[in-house]
Amino acid sequence: MDFSFTAEQELLRDTVTEFLAARYPLEPSRAAARTGAGWQPEVWRGLAEEVGILGASLPESAGGIGGGPVETMIIAEALGAALVLEPYVDTVVVGGGLLRRADGKRAEDLLTGIAAGEVVTGFAALEPRSGYDYTAVATTAVRDGDDWVLTGEKTVVTAAPLATHLLVTARLDGGIALFVVDFDAAHPPAGLSARPYRTIDERQAADLTFEGLRVPADALLLADAGEAIAATLDEAIAAVCAEAVGAMRMVVADTVAYTKQRRQFGVPIASFQALQHRMVDMLLELEQAVAATYLVTLKLDAPTPERARAASAAKATIGRAARRIGQESVQLHGAMGMTEELAIGHFFKRLTAVQYEFGTTDQHIARYAALTRP
Repeated sequence: MDFSFTAEQELLRDTVTEFLAARYPLEPSRAAARTGAGWQPEVWRGLAEEVGILGASLPESAGGIGGGPVETMIIAEALGAALVLEPYVDTVVVGGGLLRRADGKRAEDLLTGIAAGEVVTGFAALEPRSGYDYTAVATTAVRDGDDWVLTGEKTVVTAAPLATHLLVTARLDGGIALFVVDFDAAHPPAGLSARPYRTIDERQAADLTFEGLRVPADALLLADAGEAIAATLDEAIAAVCAEAVGAMRMVVADTVAYTKQRRQFGVPIASFQALQHRMVDMLLELEQAVAATYLVTLKLDAPTPERARAASAAKATIGRAARRIGQESVQLHGAMGMTEELAIGHFFKRLTAVQYEFGTTDQHIARYAALTRP
């Protein structure tokens, strides 16, 4: 199988990498996460207008480029290597994936807004009692005249404090429906309360309560959204895996470089055989993670069982690798590994959070086992 990129894909990778190297230094990005708006809107606009990556995987009819999973993988890996906090996966991959599978002008307009950098989405699906099961939906939608009334709770809605629109799952006629809600975290609509916070890896999230929130008829994007959500989440898993690969590449490289500089007993600690073995193990974990990410990326258009197996295999592999590489890197840096001054501590937090996004390692091992039973 040929894993080489086309000339256009290599150009995309180089363009994104160069943009982030010039515009996304680590210290200012972490400071922005903790103050003011909690992100850098000017960087988001730059990703849309200067680099054009927000529309790279979206349809041409929505102002996108019409790329596919490989383009998303390339972009996500570059964003992971730069520890980008801006909500690419939440908006472009999850939001764009759901909206591409929806019908109607409202969905088309939102897709166009995403490509232009004007729309940011948060996926409000998980609930206090659902765990990581996106099908365990207790939030309800009831028709009242020309409107829909939403009632329920959603938890850990990543990117919600930054979002212009929320994509909300709710029970409708025994199935799972998808609604869109116009949103402004500073001034939420009547019937919706938000409790924002920062996650361990400095991202923005919120818990939401819907208390009879009224939305117009065209807010219903999909009356039966189960299959659309399942396919979109597998795409999100592939993107997060690629993001983790980008982060792990940086962690391995930084750890090797540090051990070559740090001296003990008059020699670099990289010369110690025991530490060499540990760094080789890190590299082996990284290579397995890369292979698993390539596999799920190339399987996203496969039949549902095959796609789901590849997604769970990749997520489980990434979870194990992120844990091993993250912990080893901190230990090999010694106490410096957990300081704010070094990038390693920030990468460690992100790799820890990745293990729980879109399902834990254990859950995906169980899912893979269930999907492979005869």
